[in-house]
Amino acid sequence: MTTPRTGRRLLDPRSLSWKITALVALACCAVAVVIGLLVHQATAQRGDRTGRDLATAQLVAAEREFSQTGRRPDHASLEPRTGLPGPLAQAVEGLEVPGEYALWYDVKAPNWYWMWAAVPVGDDQVLTVRTDLSTTVRSLQLLDRSIIKAALAALAVVVPVTALAAERMNRRLRHGSRTARRIAHGDLDARIGHRGRARDEITEMSTAVDEMAATLQGRLAAEKRFTADVAHELRTPLMGLVTAAGLLPEDDEATDLVRTQVRALRGLVEDLLEVSRLDAGAESARLDVVPLGDLIAQVSMQGDGDTRLRLLAPAAVRTDPRRVERIVTNLVANAHRHGASPVEVTVTGSRITVRDHGPGFPDALLAEGPQRFRTGAAERGQGHGLGLTIATGQAAVLNARLTFANAPDGGAVATLDLPVSEPLGGPGDR
Repeated sequence: MTTPRTGRRLLDPRSLSWKITALVALACCAVAVVIGLLVHQATAQRGDRTGRDLATAQLVAAEREFSQTGRRPDHASLEPRTGLPGPLAQAVEGLEVPGEYALWYDVKAPNWYWMWAAVPVGDDQVLTVRTDLSTTVRSLQLLDRSIIKAALAALAVVVPVTALAAERMNRRLRHGSRTARRIAHGDLDARIGHRGRARDEITEMSTAVDEMAATLQGRLAAEKRFTADVAHELRTPLMGLVTAAGLLPEDDEATDLVRTQVRALRGLVEDLLEVSRLDAGAESARLDVVPLGDLIAQVSMQGDGDTRLRLLAPAAVRTDPRRVERIVTNLVANAHRHGASPVEVTVTGSRITVRDHGPGFPDALLAEGPQRFRTGAAERGQGHGLGLTIATGQAAVLNARLTFANAPDGGAVATLDLPVSEPLGGPGDR
């Protein structure tokens, strides 16, 4: 017995099971029609031959009796040429050789399914016999109905069996598609696997997808190891640069330039290290009950630029305040760097929304999410793509949901949804 969901899938015209079942049903109907037509035609021809032979035999017997006795036999009729039905009269007129017989099969009222046979006797008389073929016709009709019933019975058996067989194959395909979506969403350990001993096209496709996932997992792991190794190897020379930059003379343009670049390089290395820790799963949240409104108010005051804060019934959430601060700081900095003022930070319950009034997020980011080291697209400008990548990773550590969208009237909107603990405070604006 199929479940309601499986039943709905079988009835869905877009499903592969329905298409296979419909195709098999059409094939069965086509075969039944062809076989039925062939059997009907063969039976009808055989009945027509039988009727012609029977009518001819009766006419031969009647003609022999008429020629011997001069009387009309009981099973025959003696009609003038003008009294014959039109088609039979034409057939008689067309006789050219003595001893030939005219035959006519009448399938119209009032003479239903009669086989006529006629032969001229004398100058104006025709000896005729009629053979009733209605029994043969009824037998042919019964045969047609039997063929139709047999075809319907075959369909009643074949269609459900085909649907069940196709649904089994369809389940394997759906399992493969679900696994592929899990891989696309980041679960690189997901595998389709092999069920049973069947070595068909679906098994080959599943093997290819599993091999692709394993290869992709290996390459991503190598990339993460490379990123972590580079970041760790850069820390030692970077600390030397920081120390050397601190020893440079003050109030010098070259000194300011060197220190600015060193700070930028130090921030990049720290971001790389944080990304590597997030990739390795080495981060864990320390959960405390935090008044979200107060926390976000402190974060918004730390950044540069025009940042406007709105608190609408902020909640107290059980979360890691350092990680929430890191996420919001990156979102606000990204909004100022690649968007346009003012940047609005709104706290509603356990939801934090950061919006700017710039060109909005690019389509690639909305479709694929933040990508590290994607310049010109990941953060709507020339950047490394690490800020939003770190924010997404930290949100995952907090078991929170971070989404990106564009406002209908313009501007990028980033929304962070944190797990709710309990409400705190009332609505207000700052």
